[in-house]
Amino acid sequence: MKKFFSLIILCISIFSLAQVKVPFVGHRSFDILEGYSGTGTPHYYLDVKKNGDVHFGYVQVNQANGKETKEEVNAGKYAANKVMKVEFKKYKETFLLKFDKDKIYLTDEKGNTKNLEGCCSARESIDNETCNCESELYE
Repeated sequence: MKKFFSLIILCISIFSLAQVKVPFVGHRSFDILEGYSGTGTPHYYLDVKKNGDVHFGYVQVNQANGKETKEEVNAGKYAANKVMKVEFKKYKETFLLKFDKDKIYLTDEKGNTKNLEGCCSARESIDNETCNCESELYE
């Protein structure tokens, strides 16, 4: 009887691990929001683990004093089109993000990509008041 239950638990474990299909494994950088003068632009990244865990983080170097600030948080398991809530405690920032193999999107609770002024690059802001809040994922 013990062998039977052990076998069932093993099968369930293998089945649940097989269900995690991530678009990639590893570290990717992205820049959705533009930085503010003097503070330095935060360099955001995500790190997808083989088991489906997704970690988001940033590194920011203050241009005035050279001080580096960084933080990394576990946002949970990956699922296609899942909106992930990322809460950075140091700067009290909360982002709702979703990503695929090539891009990452700043979204609302329903997964709709936001369109904001802060998402425009310097070049884009010449022609647009707001821009789609998305970024390529860079290796």
